[in-house]
Amino acid sequence: MKKSRIVALALCLAMLVCLAACGGNTDTSSSASQISVCLASEPQTLDPALNSAVDGGTVCAHLFSGISRWADDGQGGVELVADCAEELVEPVINADGTATYTYTLRDGLKWSDGQPVTAGDFVYSWQRACSRELAADYGYMFEVIKGYAEIWEDDASGNPVNPDAKLAVEAPDEKTLVVTLVNEVPYWNELLAFPAYYPVREDVVSNEQWATDPSTYVGNGPYTMDSWEHNSVITLKKNENYIDADKITMDTINFYLSDDSNNMLTNFKNGDWQLIDDVPTNEIATLKNDYPDEFVVNGQLGTYYVCWNVNEDILPADSGLTGTEAEKAREEIRNAISLLFDRNHIVNDIAQGGQVPASSFVSMGMTDADGSQFYENAGSSSDYNGYYDVSEDALQSNFNTAVETLKKYYTYDEASGKFTNIPSFTYLYNTSEGHKAIAEYLQSALASIGIDMQLENQEWNTFLETRKAGAFTIARNGWLADYNDPISFLDMWTTNSGNNDVQLGKGANAEMKAYSLDLTDLGYETKVTDGTWAETYDVLISDVKTCTDKTTRYELMHRAEDLLMSTGTICPLYYYTDLYMISSSVHGFYSSPLGFKYFMYCTVDA
Repeated sequence: MKKSRIVALALCLAMLVCLAACGGNTDTSSSASQISVCLASEPQTLDPALNSAVDGGTVCAHLFSGISRWADDGQGGVELVADCAEELVEPVINADGTATYTYTLRDGLKWSDGQPVTAGDFVYSWQRACSRELAADYGYMFEVIKGYAEIWEDDASGNPVNPDAKLAVEAPDEKTLVVTLVNEVPYWNELLAFPAYYPVREDVVSNEQWATDPSTYVGNGPYTMDSWEHNSVITLKKNENYIDADKITMDTINFYLSDDSNNMLTNFKNGDWQLIDDVPTNEIATLKNDYPDEFVVNGQLGTYYVCWNVNEDILPADSGLTGTEAEKAREEIRNAISLLFDRNHIVNDIAQGGQVPASSFVSMGMTDADGSQFYENAGSSSDYNGYYDVSEDALQSNFNTAVETLKKYYTYDEASGKFTNIPSFTYLYNTSEGHKAIAEYLQSALASIGIDMQLENQEWNTFLETRKAGAFTIARNGWLADYNDPISFLDMWTTNSGNNDVQLGKGANAEMKAYSLDLTDLGYETKVTDGTWAETYDVLISDVKTCTDKTTRYELMHRAEDLLMSTGTICPLYYYTDLYMISSSVHGFYSSPLGFKYFMYCTVDA
């Protein structure tokens, strides 16, 4: 059986997965049969094709099984193994450069209602997940499969050129799944472990409300949904029809729903919840001291950042700038404001979870073509990593540079040291003490030079919808890698991506000819001056996904990040760590740097 191990993170922290608490095995005869945990508040959806949040993905990982899955490697890490497939196969490279994978499904696969899982279920699910009709945030994740481009090709009027186009995936029989990619993809087996690639059954999902009611929820994973008390708790029970049910040690998982970190901590301290995924920031120092074995800080492949809506005008009313000239000014302004934030203060005094100040969007821990870290090679400076000098020594020079740039567009009062005509705007964040504390710091940093930024807090699901719709000026954001490749941070910003919250290539920005791209030095014909986002960034990402030369592919990804960061719509603050508390009574728990947590093999001391 072929296995793929995730690349070790070269960080000072223990930047991989931790086998929580004591780990190891325990005598299940003396163990409790249920575990109660709290990851976050009410999930937006538990349809694996529509979910785009890590907490929802974790729940889905217990309710479904894909072609592959992440497993505990027994050494404090994770490894990729076959799940519904008998093995993870090597591709056949065709004469046209496409790559064909043929999987044989395991005998005995069943849905939670006892019906057999077939290869046709995977075909249906993948076609559904990337379809125009579903318009899923993660639909673009199927772009590597032959046929995807045809599905989304439009004519001049915006209508589908090929309305009957399908992905190149088929099931010649009930146990055989054949899929052809546009070319060999280094992270393909990791995609197969991602929730968007989980199977669903056509007759089940034909009911649009299927994923909100336990009575209609059917999966093929280790658990079934027993109950869902909305905004309270989701209870999962062991699925006796699961093919590996004999290996599942935890009978019941209670996923409690809360965004109140104080409530989480209270329930953890009194023993009601065995894992909580957030703690009050003002308690962190005490918890580190009082719970040295239960307070956990692990590495994650992710970045916490601030995002700007590219279509929101932040120029003064009398600026006189229009079109591309105005957008270039807004780019300068957004990038200048990014220099005003003290990232060391944020990680050391606010977040306090071992986070690392961020100088790029692609996170620390992602490797480059030569094995070095991708972020170390980002940007054009040889004096520091990334696009900003985030050292404490650079604070004053960053501040001075920001102020001088802003003076080009706004009126500055030398006596008070403040700008007087920068439009007021609102910072959007979701309920969390940590997010609030960071928002209040950002607000004070901007107020010091005369920028009025109001704060608006929204409940998680409302916040996601507001941000996705582009109904904001500036908002908090965070991204964890979906698989261990830098492209998972970069392809989300293509024009049609459902995760493109900053609206690049959308709305008024769609026709904005403000971007340039020259790849002729890499052997490509692409040379665009003053092109749209679709003509530049989308083309660049497409080139990344069809490039088979490793060195060139990574150079293309660096150029994609260069173009993204030049827009100023992304302001990275820090590289994530995974901070949580887990009871010492829990054994067999593991998590991945992609953010998912796994409870199916746990035992809890009675």
